[in-house]
Amino acid sequence: MGHACVTAATVLALLTLVPPAQAEPAPPIIAGIARNLPILARNGMVVAQEKIAARIGLDVLKRGGNAVDAAVATGFALAVTLPRAGNLGGGGFMVVHLARENRDIALDYRETAPAAATADVFLDATGAADPQKSRDSGLGVGVPGTVAGLAHAREKWGSGKFSLAELIAPAIRLAREGVVVEDDLADSLPQGARRLARWPSSRAIFLKPDGAPFGPGEKLVQADLAATLERIAAGGPRAFYEGETAQKIAAAVRGAGGLMTPDDLKGYAPVERQVVRGTYRGHEIVSMPPPSSGGVHLIELLNVLEHFPIRETGPQTASTIHVMTEAMKLAFADRAEWLADPDFVKIPLSGLLSKKYAARLAAEISTERARPSAEIGHVDPAPYESDQTTHFSVVDREGNAVANTYTLNFSYGLGLVADGTGVLLNNELDDFAAKPGAPNAFGLVGGKANAPGPKKRPLSSMTPTIVLKDGKPEIVTGSPGGPRIITTVLEQISDLIDHGMNAAEAMEAPRFHHQWLPDELRVERGLSLDTIRLLRDKGQNVVVGGTLGSVATIQIFEGLMMGAADSRQRGTAAVGW
Repeated sequence: MGHACVTAATVLALLTLVPPAQAEPAPPIIAGIARNLPILARNGMVVAQEKIAARIGLDVLKRGGNAVDAAVATGFALAVTLPRAGNLGGGGFMVVHLARENRDIALDYRETAPAAATADVFLDATGAADPQKSRDSGLGVGVPGTVAGLAHAREKWGSGKFSLAELIAPAIRLAREGVVVEDDLADSLPQGARRLARWPSSRAIFLKPDGAPFGPGEKLVQADLAATLERIAAGGPRAFYEGETAQKIAAAVRGAGGLMTPDDLKGYAPVERQVVRGTYRGHEIVSMPPPSSGGVHLIELLNVLEHFPIRETGPQTASTIHVMTEAMKLAFADRAEWLADPDFVKIPLSGLLSKKYAARLAAEISTERARPSAEIGHVDPAPYESDQTTHFSVVDREGNAVANTYTLNFSYGLGLVADGTGVLLNNELDDFAAKPGAPNAFGLVGGKANAPGPKKRPLSSMTPTIVLKDGKPEIVTGSPGGPRIITTVLEQISDLIDHGMNAAEAMEAPRFHHQWLPDELRVERGLSLDTIRLLRDKGQNVVVGGTLGSVATIQIFEGLMMGAADSRQRGTAAVGW
């Protein structure tokens, strides 16, 4: 895990802190009271799912860069060190808080469908959804947005002290010299071997001549990826979206049965959007707008929870989990009906974010009885108008903050490396609704609003989020996990705000998830058997097993940064100074 520099006097002072007697939750106590302790820092912090990339971001902070500079360096490094999710060939979302301007920005660098995509692109000859087309062929590959997104962030909001080439340099070195296979890479390569083995270009990089994946202690060298990164460093993002690299990516996609052309790549551009905002018990929530559903439904859920005494019923109790589960069902029913690419579909955004709408939903929740999903339909918000992903969080000494989530969709995406580029390609277009009611790989259903179409961005659940108190960042968080991202971030925020946990305690708490369909409440092992029994007594269809999410959280309390990298995955790190 990571390290931090905090004086002995600071630690002694924290040891003397005592929780207040009033009903307000205690401040996030660090030592002497808390069972799980976060990493501490005063000057800057990076929390990521891979330790080498996190340390690269921290080094940028130490050399005078700001949070955006560090995020860009971390993002490019993860493409090398965490290839199953870090990427050049995928896309994502970034939420930025600029301290001096007191301004929040949402950057959408989600993948887009090729111009030749049609609404029936993922249907078979009978008109039924064909999952193989969207998940296992070139038809599922969206035009990558990561390179354009990271470059745009540096140009617009970086400190100006680092060129793009300087921020990419560590990733180039790692790709060319190789990274030791350990931690998550050692875990994920055997799991992804069959997917990678389908493509000669991928086998040549990630598998040994006998077809076995590289094992612990061996080196993974990605020379073609290093060359691609060098072209970007020399020529900027256009060197990725035009010329040699773009030609090779388009050829690889079309060779796998897809529709992408060099013109699709040339025309790609990230989009700056207005963040979605909400409040929760006196804290301001800033998150990602559509085409991510994450921020909208995070705020919708928090608005509903304000109507229930979550603090009094306590963490990990059947009463609390039941109410949160019933709220999740309602929010995911809304997601299926209303959310899509806002550039193509009108979304009743202010209605979904409305406190009055939340009151209407809260009134439907029984604290004693689970409502079957079959009884739940979307409620019209118009009258109220007024897995495999990775997340990292960064805060600098000036109070700038970045929450960034990006993805290839499946672990290693399509599994296809565009020959000669080292770039793993996504299968992100599976996030479209192939037809109304047809589930995607995560079991999520959608409607006409999220149908495939030319240049459309598929709906996402990514939820990079910054919580502000008195205008300053208080929590920076996010997670991978498909639709489980939304509920993981919700539970993080509730544990920190409602229950006074510190970032490490909130990270370790057992998680739970319900997404309306299928009608099951999935809970992690670690939740007490008594709680599970009480939930079943209320009518919840509880399924135990698996892990939910992998948070990267920074919490700030009186200038002290507290970081927690999720222990559900090996090799994560919270590093600070």
